[in-house]
Amino acid sequence: RFFDIILSVVGICLTWWIMLLAWIIASVETRSNGLFMQERIGKEGKIFLVFKIKTMRVIEGIKNTVTTSKDSRITKSGAFFRKTKIDELPQLLNVLFGSMSFVGARPDVPGFADKLEGEDRVILELAPGITGPSSLKYKNEEKLLSKQKDPEQYNKEVIWPDKVQINKAYIKDWSLKKDVEYI
Repeated sequence: RFFDIILSVVGICLTWWIMLLAWIIASVETRSNGLFMQERIGKEGKIFLVFKIKTMRVIEGIKNTVTTSKDSRITKSGAFFRKTKIDELPQLLNVLFGSMSFVGARPDVPGFADKLEGEDRVILELAPGITGPSSLKYKNEEKLLSKQKDPEQYNKEVIWPDKVQINKAYIKDWSLKKDVEYI
């Protein structure tokens, strides 16, 4: 936790101006608040709000939580923010407040992590992370999903179960040295 606090304070001090600029651009392009907050499943299965820069506009009738790189809701600036991970910078606040860590399983929307059973629930013993082994393996997840006939089904049947196994292995073999390497 000490590591998370120090690193998040340093990160916020170095990138606050990028977050501010991205928030302004996202606000103008989406014609709404450029800060996106969404319920995610955190430590011990508790719901928290994750902070991100908004990268998508609302299109009536589309409510998918699975996003592909071809998603028509992604704004021009949003595509850039996603590619550069600028949209993730506000999660430094989540880390500072303790709802997230730098490294761990990515926090998922309700319907995934909160449905874990048995030994898979070990993933919920730690705070979710901004990055980790499963998010690094699937860093191009949106492109992978865009190649699938049914992205939601592929996510549910292939990607999610693989992430669970990767995250369980991460927890079993955790070390601060490995966390630094992931970062």
